[in-house]
Amino acid sequence: MMPTSFSDPAVMAELVAKMLWEIKAVHFSADKPYKLSSGMMSPVYIDCRKLLSYPRIRSAVMDFAAATVMRNAGFEQFDCIAGGETAGIPFAALLADRLGLPMIYVRKQPKGHGRNAQIEGHMPEGARVLVIEDLTTAGGSMFKFIDAVRAAGGVVDHGIALFFYGIFPEAKERFVNGNVTLHYIATWREVLAVARAQKLFDENTLAEVEAFLDAPLAWSARNGGVASLS
Repeated sequence: MMPTSFSDPAVMAELVAKMLWEIKAVHFSADKPYKLSSGMMSPVYIDCRKLLSYPRIRSAVMDFAAATVMRNAGFEQFDCIAGGETAGIPFAALLADRLGLPMIYVRKQPKGHGRNAQIEGHMPEGARVLVIEDLTTAGGSMFKFIDAVRAAGGVVDHGIALFFYGIFPEAKERFVNGNVTLHYIATWREVLAVARAQKLFDENTLAEVEAFLDAPLAWSARNGGVASLS
């Protein structure tokens, strides 16, 4: 387990940001933006799945996730951990092991044969389920999993993302309207702060990234991407 001081939210956020940079999971490219699945153009891209390939980092991040959940939600608030297909599945298994809880996973859609299940594993009726994803941007994909768990009889009041974009007002509104409290460890702000402190990029690139974080959809529109989220 991590030293107690490492469970401070600000410390956890900074450490996760440093870990992501260390394993080259973060990419900044203002000149050649990335096109995200939403159609938005972005000068930043992150691959949290790389965390799985580094055991010491993976272990620390899951300690942080457990500490975040227990600090913010409580110690006995969940009966089950649910991972969303596909990136959330390994993290759900790791967090379930940390918290001593059963684990299930949620398909993006029913499999279309056999029992036509969307929930895999055992989830009793009324089970209090924590849904985990590796990252969330505006919450759309997480709510597909949350809605599936609820439709199958589970109770979802909380979700956790290891990384939260933290730049879309729509995301906060979606979680409030969906009656779900979102927990997370780090955001783009911490990642940018580490890049600045360690002088990982020139000032023009950092300024362009900051402009994106301040107004992502306007930046996307200026760079040939969508100007709104569906």
